[in-house]
Parts: sequence; structure tokens; C-alpha cells
Amino acid sequence: MTQTSLEPDVQATIEQQIASAEVVLYMKGSPKMPQCGFSAKTAGLLDSLLAGDYQAYNVLEDERIREGIKVFSDWPTIPQLYIKGEFVGGCDIITEMYNAGELHEMLGLEVPDRTPPDITITEAAAEQINAFLAQYPGQFLHFSITPDWDARFEVGPRGGHEIASEAAGLTVLMDLATAQRAQGATIDWIESMQGSGLKLDLPGAPPPVQKITAEALQARLNQGEDIWVVDTRPEPDREATPVDFAKPLDADMMQKLKDADPHQPVVFMCHVGITSLKIAEHYRKQGMTQLFNLEGGVEAVLGGSSALG
Repeated sequence: MTQTSLEPDVQATIEQQIASAEVVLYMKGSPKMPQCGFSAKTAGLLDSLLAGDYQAYNVLEDERIREGIKVFSDWPTIPQLYIKGEFVGGCDIITEMYNAGELHEMLGLEVPDRTPPDITITEAAAEQINAFLAQYPGQFLHFSITPDWDARFEVGPRGGHEIASEAAGLTVLMDLATAQRAQGATIDWIESMQGSGLKLDLPGAPPPVQKITAEALQARLNQGEDIWVVDTRPEPDREATPVDFAKPLDADMMQKLKDADPHQPVVFMCHVGITSLKIAEHYRKQGMTQLFNLEGGVEAVLGGSSALG
């Protein structure tokens, strides 16, 4: 049943939270680890403007706040943004305000530069895109890059607040955040044994996760380098085959990684290097630039001719 009124203590808590900072976001998860796409998008927009200088509350931690904030604002969904104590809106409204520059003005920031980014579309990619667009007369190619650097293309009508880049005779429409991330992008078309499709190069994206061997890691540790080694295996596996120099990926380490300098070197390891690569990729998308995956994992460390220690 839909909640229609607030208990006094919930009302007081929400009022106190909204008054705790000039900018307050109610979301699912945290800005560094959002639990839904809408929350991720909204937090990403705020991060691009405020560099994390706002208060976020995870509604998944308190069911009463999760339902109570909907009653308080008379708004049925999460996320919800408040600025100077006033409810502004949810994801769609915030996105529209951001793209129009209205959110910048509300936050006292300069109106954003809407200069279209320079992008390159190869001849092969242009041919394929034009053939696809021919099936949708009057529609445009929309390009978006999420805060964690996932990119996608869609076809749809022109909305009005998009930034348009021209390349290879094509118009590519982007929102403001994408335009800022897309500078220098190259869109190509590739044919391979795995299939064919668009290939995207984004110079502004965080660098890829690098491979590192057990021997190379040993050498860097021997030199006294401040490099974190994170064991991503489950606790029973860590206890069965311990690696003394590595720290477990537990709640404390997750917080440490969240607060870390983005240029801190970090090596992730697991059994053979598969799970650890996925986890390293997650942190790469959070903006960390010095990430490594231990090639061969713990088996390489404990079974190699020069085991680390």
C-alpha cells in the first residue's frame, strides 16, 4: 500500500538531512557505487559539476527514508535532488536542466561551454551508419557516454538541447556530459572473426587495466614502491591458500579504494586472473588510472619459480 503520511520522526530526519548541505541527493547506492542507472546518471552529473562536494543519502539503507522521501516531496521515484532545501526533481528533470545549463546557474556555476567536440568517423563507419539511418527517415544518430565510460549509440528524433558534431557528412547528437567526454573520439567499423560493428576510441577515458607478472610485481615491491595488492578471492579461499602481502577486498579495502588518490597503483589478484580483471575494470570506470591485473593470479604467485613473499 502506498504511504500517504509521514511519521514525525521520519519527517524530522528528512528535514535534518535536507538541511545538512546546500546540495542533497537521495539515491540508490552511493555516488561511487550506485545501485541503479538513474542514480548513477544523476550522481555523475553532479560529480562533473561539484567534484563530490554534495551530500548523498543511500535510500537502500533505510526503508523508512526510502518511502518517506517520496511522500515528503510528493515525487514517486528515486533519485531526488534538493538544492538549498528546495526539491528540484528526479533524473530526467536534472538531465534536462544540466543540458540546458539551468543546473549550472542554480548552483552558481558558469554557463557550460557547448562547443561541439571534434570527432572522427571513418569512411567505413560512415557507410554503415548511413545505411542504417536510411531505414529511419528524419531520425538522428544519438551518442552517449556514461560517467563510467560506457558508450552507446541510438537512433531517435532531435530533442532540442543536444550538442551536434559534424563528421564525415553525419550529424551526431550528444548531451552536454557526453560532449565533454567525446573530444577527440574516433568512430570506426571493424570486421573480425567475432563479428562486425562500430569500434570507439575515447582518448579521454581512463587508461586500460594493465597486466603484470608475479616477477614484475616482486621487483616493484622490492624497490619499496607504494603499490597496493588486493586479493579478490572469497575468504575461505584466502584462508586455504594465504598470500601474506595482499590485502582482502573487504569493506575496509572498498572504502580505502573509494577514497584513494586516482593515481594510486593497485594490483588485483584472484585464482587465475579472471575475476580480478572484472573488479579492476570496475575501478577503472571509477576513474583510477594505475590499475593492474596479476597475470595467472594466485597460481602464478604460489606455483611460480619465484614466489612472491
